[in-house]
Parts: sequence; structure tokens; C-alpha cells
Amino acid sequence: MLTLPPMWYLAIKAALSGVLIAIISEVAKRNPGVGALIASLPLVSVLGMIWLWRDKPDVENMANHAEATFWFVLPSLPMFLIIPWLMRNGMSFWLSLLIGCLVTIALYSTMATVGPKFGLRL
Repeated sequence: MLTLPPMWYLAIKAALSGVLIAIISEVAKRNPGVGALIASLPLVSVLGMIWLWRDKPDVENMANHAEATFWFVLPSLPMFLIIPWLMRNGMSFWLSLLIGCLVTIALYSTMATVGPKFGLRL
């Protein structure tokens, strides 16, 4: 396997991740539904798992990471209903986004606190 200096490796990871975000925003300008479809794909999660596996190829660590990702996706989902609802009811984009993010943070905190009590490895 090709070994890169740590800074080059970090730069490649950041650039590839940034390109995905740029592609999503450009596609969404032309077709919001297709942009949303691309954004909803677990591309960032898959890239994260690839980088993690490359850096630390440990089966149990990867399994725990993938499982915890599933559980942390769930509290992020309401944000995608709250933001459009607030905006359609007259709230500004920025305030809707802030409220959506705050709700998500609260739900993440709840998941991180309550999940382990039900045996979830987060």
C-alpha cells in the first residue's frame, strides 16, 4: 500500500471530502431533489470508514464505529423536517437552521446519555 506523509494524507482526505460537498451543492442548485438524494447517501460515513480502516484496520473498532453511526443518524433525522416546516411557516433560513441544529444537538445528547443504558455501544 502506498504510504504518504501524514500531512499529504490529511490533505487528500480533506480535499476528497470537500469535493463531495461541492458536488452536492452544485447539483442541488439545479435539482434540489437530486442534490438531496446525493446528500442522503452515506458517502461521508463510507469515506470515514475507509479512512478509519486504512488508519486502524481493527474489526471490532470498525464494527463499533458502524453501529454507533447508525444510532447517531436517527437523532439527526428530525432536523430535516423541522427546518422546512419552520421556513414554510415564516421563519428565516438562519433561525430555522439554528433551531434545527439545536434540536439535533439535544437529541444527540439524549442518545449519548440514554443509549448506553439500553446496551447501545456509542
